[in-house]
Amino acid sequence: MASIKNLKKDINYVLGDIIEECYSWEMLNPKADKKASEAIIDEAILVFDELVAKINNKKVDNYKTHFKSINKELEEKASMLIEKVNNL
Repeated sequence: MASIKNLKKDINYVLGDIIEECYSWEMLNPKADKKASEAIIDEAILVFDELVAKINNKKVDNYKTHFKSINKELEEKASMLIEKVNNL
């Protein structure tokens, strides 16, 4: 991993793209129930908050493994959210 700054950018871009996709779906389906897409948006915001809180945690023994685990968690949760967006 290059830096903490890049990890924060990755989190922001990935989750921002998922939220943007939800908004696009809402615009393309104006008569559809928006509760499911709003739930995905809320979940993406919660994931963002959790991951940034983990990054800002200074009480870590091994930073390299800590940040790798955050990156892996981002991939897993983003995949889960994308799957939910695809099922809308």
